Amino acid sequence: MIQPRVLKGFRDILPDQEILRRNILRSIEDSCRSFGFVPIDTPVLEYSEVLLGKGSGETDKQIYRFQDHGKRDVSMRFDLTVPFARFMGAHVNELYLPFKRYHFGKVFRGENTQKGRYREFMQCDFDIVGVDSPAADFEILQLMYANFSDMGIRKVKFHINHRGIFNQFLGTLGVGSKSEDVLRSVDKLSKLGAEKTRENLTEITGAGPAAEILDFIHSEAGNAETLDKMERLAGGASEHSRRLREILQLADAIGMGDFFHINPSITRGLDYYTGIVYETFLDELPEIGSVCSGGRYNDLASLYTKTEIQGVGSSIGLDRLMAAMEELERNNSQESDDSTPSSLRFADVLIFMMDEKYLGNYTRMAQKLRASGLRTEIFPLNKKMGQQFSYAEKKRIPLGIIAGEAEISSDTVNYKNLLTRESIEGITLDRALEQARKDLNI
Repeated sequence: MIQPRVLKGFRDILPDQEILRRNILRSIEDSCRSFGFVPIDTPVLEYSEVLLGKGSGETDKQIYRFQDHGKRDVSMRFDLTVPFARFMGAHVNELYLPFKRYHFGKVFRGENTQKGRYREFMQCDFDIVGVDSPAADFEILQLMYANFSDMGIRKVKFHINHRGIFNQFLGTLGVGSKSEDVLRSVDKLSKLGAEKTRENLTEITGAGPAAEILDFIHSEAGNAETLDKMERLAGGASEHSRRLREILQLADAIGMGDFFHINPSITRGLDYYTGIVYETFLDELPEIGSVCSGGRYNDLASLYTKTEIQGVGSSIGLDRLMAAMEELERNNSQESDDSTPSSLRFADVLIFMMDEKYLGNYTRMAQKLRASGLRTEIFPLNKKMGQQFSYAEKKRIPLGIIAGEAEISSDTVNYKNLLTRESIEGITLDRALEQARKDLNI
């Protein structure tokens, strides 16, 4: 016997979780399509030269890299952004600019596993490439807001910063040449804490600049005050700070201002970001970390094409978001099992198997119910009623249709609400369908 085990950091997904995942994916896709984004796909496996050196030295260590049967040096993608830059380099002459894409797919990183964080996980990316403008930066933020709003998640904060302002500030300190190391160290502030971050920064820049950096990344009472301080410490207003101000004004203009928080400590650990950067936190579960992040990357595609292709985008970490939603459900739900949302039910109706000779009748019933929009199953064997009821309960099927010899001969059915245990006997299938819609509120 082979032990049925999976690798550390990988997992099987059972129906409950997979249904939740597909519902989330459907919601995100609908949101993306509503903004005019179009889908693409790229291979899981790329030449190693395509992926290496594009994220950070730490990311390179996490890449699954090996030699394939053709002795080619290949790696599994660690995110969807770098393959997208390669995709644009390969297909820019076939596409139109600006190009707005979304892409859902699995990515792989050999990192330490933790709650909501695996070595194989799914990302949901959406990007606008071919334009560098406040409109594009803000549209990604709008789409981030729309995604969470459409999923019913209202208590959310979008933390934003601009790498350009940060680099400008580091230049005034005389440590601009060490910006990548500084940004990477600041990116770990929430994990390591202020004192450990101070130690790391001191090693990179010395004690004086480290103290000034820690002051710079501290948020003030409001967004305006924080941005004013950032501008002052960075040597004055610039195109970068003006971009951030314009985005805040756009957010206020459409009533989204309260969802945005300027956080100078948000830097994003990947090296390819060049401008605005975003991270998203759930108000009720800040400890789970960012569930949606991204930013502007204007130079990444230049590695694959001479055509200038600026880009901005964001990525929802689906597995971490699912872990958060499941915890929120446990913490906040006051509902009982009899109010399982339609989106989490496996089916609406189970037709019980009273005798296999009536399978043709059951099949016709099921066809009619499905044509009316009800997800309908026929139990495949003539087993004891208790076993069939148990099956319906495990699959959260709320309604049952029972038809034995007497009902078949009179062209009627017995309708049963499996949650309330209420029954209506000897009614037509049309009447049962009417009752089902009433019980399901559809």
